[in-house]
Amino acid sequence: MQPQTKLPKVGTTIFTVMSQLAAEHGAVNLGQGFPDFSAPQRLIDETARAMAAGHNQYAPMHGVAVLRQAIAAKTAACYGAQVDPESEITVTSGGTEAIFNAIHAVVRPGEEVIVLDPAYDCYVPAIDMAGARSVHVALDPVDFSVPWDKVRAVVTPATRMIIVNTPNNPSGAVFGAADVAALTDLLEGTGIYLLSDEVYEHIIYDGVRHESALRHPALRQRAFVVSSFGKTYHCTGWKIGYCVAPPALTAEFRKVHQYNTFTTFAPAQHGFAAMINDQPQHHLELGAFYQAKRDAFAAKLAQTRFKVLPVPGGYFQLVDYSAISDLDDMAFCRWLTIEKGVTAIPLSPFYSQPPAGQRLVRLCFAKNDATVDAAMQRLRAL
Repeated sequence: MQPQTKLPKVGTTIFTVMSQLAAEHGAVNLGQGFPDFSAPQRLIDETARAMAAGHNQYAPMHGVAVLRQAIAAKTAACYGAQVDPESEITVTSGGTEAIFNAIHAVVRPGEEVIVLDPAYDCYVPAIDMAGARSVHVALDPVDFSVPWDKVRAVVTPATRMIIVNTPNNPSGAVFGAADVAALTDLLEGTGIYLLSDEVYEHIIYDGVRHESALRHPALRQRAFVVSSFGKTYHCTGWKIGYCVAPPALTAEFRKVHQYNTFTTFAPAQHGFAAMINDQPQHHLELGAFYQAKRDAFAAKLAQTRFKVLPVPGGYFQLVDYSAISDLDDMAFCRWLTIEKGVTAIPLSPFYSQPPAGQRLVRLCFAKNDATVDAAMQRLRAL
């Protein structure tokens, strides 16, 4: 039988496509966003210790208690928010699962969800599967700031949720106090929920404060706040994240979670709890760690024909390639991989309607020096 697809707009993700192309052609992969250095040894040891201690069966549906308690303590220390580990924190199988759960917990068929482009690619399929409609507003094409007047203009009685992502993937743009004020004003007196994707919360640069929705009571009361241990601890393949939300929202979130994945890899939950409790300097110093990588990466790119854009947060560098080629970004990334041996990610898949003439691609600098140097040797020859 040939099924009628439920997701006619969905194909294989650009990250899979480009990583497969990189493997086929022996290219240096600066595309997909994963570190090529190890997770902290303490995390690996504590996870192995949990296995040896017998923590190998189903964890509690909402996460092991010691991890939820550690997340609550970290949330209080970082953002001044007091959250209940029993009724407001749910451990998930990655940030992507948490995003899916949040959308399906409160968004109904026929309703609308505002998405700010460029946006991570898991948002829209989850909205579509909920029977809802994504309403897209493009960020400023130069500095990727939010045009709040345009966001306000698309709010209708059918609007049920807005998704924000700070630091933003792919641009690295971060929210400031003015964004928080505008978002708070937009949502006041409405029945609109906030999904705040904060998976890069600890990777912010130049002394700027992360404006988590958890800092702001007016936002927190209507927010699902999503984070990811994979981004913080260099272990994206473990696929463990969490969601913080008020009790009533968490109750609905868990209804979806329990029939989606039900639970998440138990030994690693004990490992993350040990890291948060015993080595908080890891997440507290992560911004400085990646800022050094950002700066070194940008300095090396300055020796190429790429134009480097500012990177306020996250571990991706956007570059303008218009001095090298007039190919569209999809064709340019294929050419760069096949002919020149370096893989990047095009920006157009992050948009509903890409800006005309945009010549930007995304590079990942969460790499060791040898990987970066190998890529730069090839890029300098362009």
